[in-house]
Amino acid sequence: MSSSGAAGQSSKPAKAGPSQPSETSTKRKRGMFQKDLQHMMYGFGDDPNPIPESVALVEDIVVEYVTDMVHKAQDIGSKRGKISVEDFLYLIRKDMPKLNRCTELLSMQEELKQARKAFDVDEDKLASLE
Repeated sequence: MSSSGAAGQSSKPAKAGPSQPSETSTKRKRGMFQKDLQHMMYGFGDDPNPIPESVALVEDIVVEYVTDMVHKAQDIGSKRGKISVEDFLYLIRKDMPKLNRCTELLSMQEELKQARKAFDVDEDKLASLE
């Protein structure tokens, strides 16, 4: 029994929708996230050098999940004409750990933005004094 031809194909029919890309535009460069996923897998208890097939499987799952979320957010945002962060927060509103982590990261991003802005202002004042 050979699995070489059916490994990357799904038996589910493609969903029809305004945000679904054509099948030719879904081709992507495999292995793009390989190093990052290896580190994440190790952080969650896997071997420091996980089996390449495992990394490829995790990558396929992650890319499929992110792509699906972006398509759903695009469907929500199409009413306004653009996608926003709130569209993604709306999609994960029932998954409290994800929602809490996202809001935490967004607030940290805002704090970093404010700190950079304050640092740039202080640096400009110092340069004008010299």
